[in-house]
Amino acid sequence: MRILVVGAGPAGTRCALRLAESLPAARVTLAGAEAALPYDRVALSKLLTGEAEVAGLITHPLAALRGAGIAYRPATPIAAIDRAAGAAVTARGEALRYDRLVLATGSAAIRLNLPGAALPGVVAYRTLEDVQAIRRAAIQGARAVVIGGGLLGLEAAVGLAARGMKVTVVHAVGWPMERQLDATAGELLTRRLGLRGIAFAMPASTVAIEGATRATGVRLSDGSLVPASLVVMAVGIRPQVTLAEAAGLAIGRGIQVDDAMRTSDPAITAIGECAEHRGRCIGLVAPALEQAEIAARAIAGEAVAWAPRADAAALKVSGTAVWSAGDIAAANAESIVLRDEAAESYRRLLLRDDRLIGAVLYGDTADAGFYLDLIASGRALGGRRQLLAFGPAHWREAA
Repeated sequence: MRILVVGAGPAGTRCALRLAESLPAARVTLAGAEAALPYDRVALSKLLTGEAEVAGLITHPLAALRGAGIAYRPATPIAAIDRAAGAAVTARGEALRYDRLVLATGSAAIRLNLPGAALPGVVAYRTLEDVQAIRRAAIQGARAVVIGGGLLGLEAAVGLAARGMKVTVVHAVGWPMERQLDATAGELLTRRLGLRGIAFAMPASTVAIEGATRATGVRLSDGSLVPASLVVMAVGIRPQVTLAEAAGLAIGRGIQVDDAMRTSDPAITAIGECAEHRGRCIGLVAPALEQAEIAARAIAGEAVAWAPRADAAALKVSGTAVWSAGDIAAANAESIVLRDEAAESYRRLLLRDDRLIGAVLYGDTADAGFYLDLIASGRALGGRRQLLAFGPAHWREAA
């Protein structure tokens, strides 16, 4: 069996490894669009801050891939899929034959269509190449603007501040990381990052990037100008579906898949950020790796199904642990809040019908697993609701 995995990110690499392991007679090829070996995308922030170099991000050296029985093809972007012929055509016109095809094309960084967006000094923050470009452009003492206050935007801001730049984050919402944090946790994080010299313009929107031959500043909707010789766009990601759409596969926001990660063509599987399962696309590494495992087992002939768990995001921003799960913006929910300002610790628990439906933890995230289990199980809290904020030890003592 010839198996071609397109996309050498975490999900694609995991799937290729599992396929080579479970189907030793198969010919597994892993094709990556980037020239690099598979690397840890989550650790790109360490490359930006200088805590790590490229070699330290590599997760699978070439010898290890070969030893696992995988033919690795770096710098091999796929231009088209010929489903009738069972072949993926590279940008150079080479046909890579397959019996089973796995699409792990991930997501692309969204670039705002603004005046001046194509000027030198305006970069995205998504890939190894992006981060290397940012490092080259970062000048100590110069000013930078990061557009977007999500996780990637804050990582970029912290990295640039570590390189001695004066950084302003422009974010459309009134607090950063609004998908993972509530307003109070966002305010705590803003204050902490401010101590590192990072300024915020929130809520604010960018209408143009100014400059004649290169970026010199960011114009906001209120008319103000934030000077910057480097502008980093980190406003979100979009599933990479162009290849699949051109091949005639069923597309929603992502490539539509069933519980075994099969697309509308039974010979083609899709996993990770490019896939849409039951109307949802994922954006975190953990569920992408779960999908990779399920896809490999399905291709090997097992009867398996991926069942997504309650959404949870465990992150560390500027040395501060944050965690959230479930519906943190639930309407008509009751809240239990515990806050220790001296310890910079905060937790907010959202309840409905005597059940925990969402949680936000800032600073102290040791009890994350306990709260995730309560959210996922939907168990009634009963008479122990008043102990919930104090974590599992008090909860079990009262059982």
